[in-house]
Amino acid sequence: MKQHHDFTVVSARYLDEAGQPLDNLPELASDTPRLRDAYRNMVLTRTLDQKIIALQRTGKCGTYPSVLGHEVIGTAIGQCMDHHDVFVPYYRDQATQLIRGVPIVNMLLYWGGDERGSAGWERCPEDLPIAVPIATQCCHAVGIATAMRIRDEKRAVLVTLGDGATSKGDFLESINLAGAWHLPVVFVVANNQWAISTPRGLQTGSETIAQKAISGGLPGQIVDGNDYFAVSEAVDHALERAHGGKGASVIEAVTYRLGDHTTADDATRYRSAEELKAAWEQDGIKRFQSYLHNAGLWDADQEKELQAHCKDMVEKAVQRYLDKAPEPPTAMVDYLFDTLPTALQGQREKLARIGQGGNP
Repeated sequence: MKQHHDFTVVSARYLDEAGQPLDNLPELASDTPRLRDAYRNMVLTRTLDQKIIALQRTGKCGTYPSVLGHEVIGTAIGQCMDHHDVFVPYYRDQATQLIRGVPIVNMLLYWGGDERGSAGWERCPEDLPIAVPIATQCCHAVGIATAMRIRDEKRAVLVTLGDGATSKGDFLESINLAGAWHLPVVFVVANNQWAISTPRGLQTGSETIAQKAISGGLPGQIVDGNDYFAVSEAVDHALERAHGGKGASVIEAVTYRLGDHTTADDATRYRSAEELKAAWEQDGIKRFQSYLHNAGLWDADQEKELQAHCKDMVEKAVQRYLDKAPEPPTAMVDYLFDTLPTALQGQREKLARIGQGGNP
């Protein structure tokens, strides 16, 4: 027997659970404004998350997927991406969307079932709306990256997905195409250990998610998804590679889904309280806050002010969302077709009459 290839998957971590550096920090650690902005975004994301869950529980919002435990990953992504890059999100990317300029009221509209929440973004108009179907956004990402390569643009696409999505054909086909065509796309997998109720160890036989990149001829790396420095450094390098025409990358950011899969789920039915408690001890926001305090970059007064500011921002956005007049029933077909099929024109007319208070 002859061994033809030998593959290695590296991992990165800079902070321990208490926020203490384990090694020399990357250069970005000297950028104090960036670090403070990152922490502010993490806290705003968690504040918004808690409020949307409360709205759903009181019937004022639809089914919602909590971002609890993903704030560090999303914040790092948002800060690393260039304004002209294209972000292709899945449904736990509130932290990134906030940085990319998506208004909070739009997020509320989206999860409230109002398609106006998917309107074009002013700051990053080419970013795609949220993808709820699993892994389909990977195909969209490589399509956009292909256009960039054909046009010889020095831009990149970053697409996010969960660990369960890496078992779908859409992801595997996408990394194959990205590798074969040397596309400027970065795949960031938020490995939160659960594909709804299926644990990481059962949904794939792969020892790591990152090693799946090998099948497409791409580099794959593991980072601690609760470590702001590790995620930021990996995303920075992957985007630099893509911008420089060196092709795609896969990043596995390991974290834990601290909440239910969605507000329609009850995670207590399939995981233990002990497991969840242990995961909370790894919380990335608390870890980063401890680092900032220890480094003299944050204090109790700043924390108090930030908490009040985030709460005020969210409450004002919620009020704008609740005050918004609902769209007419015809919206359910108007957003599906550029040109309405003849077969549906009669149905739309009935919906219009209902919206005007008439009989169908």
